[in-house]
Amino acid sequence: MGFYDDRVLPHVIDVVMNAKQIREIRQRVCSGLQGEVVEIGFGTGHNLPFLPPEVTRLQAVEPSQRSIALAQERIAASEVPVEIVGLDGQHLPLEDNSADAVLCTWSLCTIPDPEAAVREMARVLAPGGQLHFAEHGRAPEHGVRRWQDRLNGMQQRIGGGCHLNRDIPSIIEAAGMKITRLNTHYAEGIPKPYAFIYEGTATAS
Repeated sequence: MGFYDDRVLPHVIDVVMNAKQIREIRQRVCSGLQGEVVEIGFGTGHNLPFLPPEVTRLQAVEPSQRSIALAQERIAASEVPVEIVGLDGQHLPLEDNSADAVLCTWSLCTIPDPEAAVREMARVLAPGGQLHFAEHGRAPEHGVRRWQDRLNGMQQRIGGGCHLNRDIPSIIEAAGMKITRLNTHYAEGIPKPYAFIYEGTATAS
């Protein structure tokens, strides 16, 4: 990991991913979480203020040590105990059926093998548990998709491996999970190639 990805990008993401409309999405996606929750792509802890009181513990997976350092103030202020349990969403150091829910926001775009990560989420979910997700990805309009494909290489370089054009529902379903709720929309005020949002829940099928 170079200087930019290690030292600069976490600060940029910390600011960009705390915009008002992003916070509104986080609040919706965190609604209904309870019990033991595993978060894939914890980042700088932006989801912590939106965890319901029914959440008893958050086990966080985050590869960036700089992001974890930036999250310390939010962790200290959180009423939910937070434990950093791993670095790699593709290989979770957790027992089978050990989580009541999994939370994943704006992370499947960056994980090198997102299907492997979703399979791990399904593995650790207890029966009846749900994945709560919010991701950006492949847009429905052909013209927007063309721009996503054109810009994808540059986005990966400046965005720490972030892909603009991943089909999030297809990834989740290909990994063996069943989507139980899905809402899609463009985030306002963001160029369309970067702005198509998937919000939903899924269960292990």
